[in-house]
Amino acid sequence: MKRFHVHVAVADLEQSIQFYSTFFDVPPTVKKEDYAKWMLDDPRINFAISTRGREPGLDHLGIQVDDGEALKEISVRLKQAQQPILEQEQTTCCYAKADKAWVHDPQGIAWESFYTTDSATTYGEDADFTTQTNSACCAPMPEAVPVSIGKKECSR
Repeated sequence: MKRFHVHVAVADLEQSIQFYSTFFDVPPTVKKEDYAKWMLDDPRINFAISTRGREPGLDHLGIQVDDGEALKEISVRLKQAQQPILEQEQTTCCYAKADKAWVHDPQGIAWESFYTTDSATTYGEDADFTTQTNSACCAPMPEAVPVSIGKKECSR
């Protein structure tokens, strides 16, 4: 079985915990000084917030799986999507140990597929998030892609 995952970077953790606890009608399953997570069954979601994001807002989306085989299946599909993929084994992130596969969709949104194998006492392996290959914990940054914006002149 799979569980949808959403990670939101927040500016004020306590205020956000109060909001989401009221919204979901339950307290967080995990609460740390810089992180909180709700493992909800209705809807089936792993919803996490932290103060470790680059700026408040959506940090990444993902799919949490129950075993390594399901993660391999997702990794194969991600490779078929012809997007660069970052695979990690037994990385520490969000107070958990997990095997992961990261990819960015065509819009640049980071997607994490992961199989959690154990809990951890630390948030994770802090790293420079500016390059995809350097990231050890949470959403790696996509490589910079130059965007060409043309000027359109209007006549009256």
